Amino acid sequence: MISVTELRNGTKVEMDGGLWECLEYSHLKMGRGGAKVVTKFRNMETGSIVDRTFNSGEKLQDIFVEGKTMQYLYPDGEDYVFMDMETFDQIHLGKNIVSDAAKFMKENTEVEVAMYGDKPLSLTLPNQVILKIVETDPGVRGDTVSGGTKPAKLETGATVQVPLFVEQDTNIKVDTRTGLYLSRA
Repeated sequence: MISVTELRNGTKVEMDGGLWECLEYSHLKMGRGGAKVVTKFRNMETGSIVDRTFNSGEKLQDIFVEGKTMQYLYPDGEDYVFMDMETFDQIHLGKNIVSDAAKFMKENTEVEVAMYGDKPLSLTLPNQVILKIVETDPGVRGDTVSGGTKPAKLETGATVQVPLFVEQDTNIKVDTRTGLYLSRA
């Protein structure tokens, strides 16, 4: 159990029958009466966000979320199959957990999966991945580094903006957090 005054950004707790992550917190000292803690929580299972106000003496049940390194194997209908790198067990994760990360995942990509016991909560990709461009307009003579950009379709199906000089079948580095082109690989 932790006191609500010990909450910080990223603290994970169990309340109201669900698993929640603290996004924001602030302490308010009233002129009369006790202090209050105003917080914003995100449900780790559904993604919903709620605002809560606590009296300074209240306590919450903190939880331990373990990060496991897993390897993406293949899509299976609506799910994605991952293999635990330590035990070689395979698990299926739904679109609600994988979400936007699917745009930058190709087979054999290693990811970090946050687990609470045996329950997967979220998935984190590496900050940069190397992907191949499968479709883009051809470069034209005179295109320079300081020129504009054009859309390029990647091997995973995602579309990113690349400089005009980058051609089809080129491997590029993409920032998975922003979805932006970084450089040729």
